[in-house]
Amino acid sequence: MTRRRLGFWQWFAVVLVKPVMIVWTRRIWRGMEHLRRDGGVIIVPNHISHADPLVAAHFVYDSGRWPQFLGKASVFRVPVIGWILHRCRQIPVERGTVDAVKSLDALVAALDEGGAVVIYPEGTTTREPHLWPMRGKTGAARLALATGAPVVPVAMWGPERIFDPRRSRLNPRPRIPVTVVAGPPVDLSRWAGATPTKAVLEEMTDTIMLRLRDMLAEIRGGTPPPLWERPSRPDGERRRPEAAA
Repeated sequence: MTRRRLGFWQWFAVVLVKPVMIVWTRRIWRGMEHLRRDGGVIIVPNHISHADPLVAAHFVYDSGRWPQFLGKASVFRVPVIGWILHRCRQIPVERGTVDAVKSLDALVAALDEGGAVVIYPEGTTTREPHLWPMRGKTGAARLALATGAPVVPVAMWGPERIFDPRRSRLNPRPRIPVTVVAGPPVDLSRWAGATPTKAVLEEMTDTIMLRLRDMLAEIRGGTPPPLWERPSRPDGERRRPEAAA
């Protein structure tokens, strides 16, 4: 990233957050070469802790890109805080309203301007008891179809040691190990130019989430559970997303 492109408030955020993360974490970063240095890119991390955005932002910034996260539009209306978020090029998202289309337009515009947009495809921290990825929502797939931007999976393990969502416990000790690995863009070429139907978006999302799940298994070991099971088919069988993929 060309540092001179950063505005004052972006530099302020870096100066405020990065020294804290350097002390708080002991980092293993891998795969930064997959986050291309220019052009729009959709970054899709797994979501295991409320500490994820800090770790993901640090990783993306160190890769040479400025991370643009999605945030609830209501937060952007808070005095001072909302103003700073706008100056730091974060993106407000309206959920469950007629203005949701405007949010998609804002994301498309950010990618057209060469932004690195970070979307948590699960939409919230995973509800899997052992913090494996769960079934994703279709926002990242919809955005990929609309823009053709590459979707780069980022698997992380360690932020749950900073803040464990299962116990709502913050760990303030320094040098907590965190591992973040970016992989090659997910191959979504079979859906290029497709109509964004529910079935298409779900298949694309399954493909993204399966890649994230397998990357996380390589980091932490163990056997991950299936992401989810489709409703029963007429023959009574259950169909897993691995079969669909």
